[in-house]
Amino acid sequence: MKTFGKRCLQAQRFIALGLILWGLLPTLVWAQKNIVVGGKFFTEQYLLSEIANQVLTANGFEVELKEGVGTSIARQSLETAQIDMYYEYSGTAYTLFYKQNDLPIMTDPEKVYDWVKQKDAEQGLIWLDRVNFNNTFTLLMQQSQSDQLKIRSLEDLAAYVNNNRQGLIFGVSAEFYGRVDGLKGMAKTYQFRPPSSQIKKMEEGLIYTALRNDSIQVGLGFATDGRIAAFNLKPLKDTKQYFPVYNPALVVRQEILEKYPEIEDIFRPISAKLNNSEMQTMNGAVDIDKKSVKEVATSWLTQHGIL
Repeated sequence: MKTFGKRCLQAQRFIALGLILWGLLPTLVWAQKNIVVGGKFFTEQYLLSEIANQVLTANGFEVELKEGVGTSIARQSLETAQIDMYYEYSGTAYTLFYKQNDLPIMTDPEKVYDWVKQKDAEQGLIWLDRVNFNNTFTLLMQQSQSDQLKIRSLEDLAAYVNNNRQGLIFGVSAEFYGRVDGLKGMAKTYQFRPPSSQIKKMEEGLIYTALRNDSIQVGLGFATDGRIAAFNLKPLKDTKQYFPVYNPALVVRQEILEKYPEIEDIFRPISAKLNNSEMQTMNGAVDIDKKSVKEVATSWLTQHGIL
């Protein structure tokens, strides 16, 4: 009888413990640090998203990645809380989201960053420290053809197109073709108009190969892309400073930053240590050496003692 009573007591304690744990379950689930990181559809953005993923995971976050979208969708996803953060570029926010074109602001890294940071804060979107590299747009040509035709700047390009209407084929992304800070605005600034029959809309990743293969002669590029040097391409000088400064920064929804204030300190070393040269090297490791985004991101974070 004593044994039976003892077993009953143990069973009651087991049931009581189970009820306590069941009651705590919602709290335990709620206490998980869940976060959604977004990203756009080109190599650099995949790398930045993966860097964010790895440092957040290392600091106890459960991360969901939502990558591979265009600029407008990434922004809309942040505004509607479908994602919690992503890397955006100061010049993109200034010209595309806020439709601004003040040259002294858009060509100054500090001024354009401060401007968009203040404006977005009013929308509950917080810009963390800006990263110390400028991935501005550039138009590219093969170095040999640039030398042959003496086209070394966008002004040279404009003069050549105006005198040779069927001379060059342009390759640009659909997004760049339609953006206010894209092809049409640039052509207006430099006073030329490529014939529509001479413009090919293509995926950004294919433009560099098309330039190397001479299926296009002028192509859209990004200043931090590793293929510029590897493919012997010439960035045409933006003598009229048409393209804004494009420093990236992690933009976070305010409620997420208030919930997890440690995020700011987690990302500060990344903003301080990542520069043009290192971003170009990482982009090249993926696009040219065919290493995985995960491998390249891990290597960089480890090299700099962040992981």
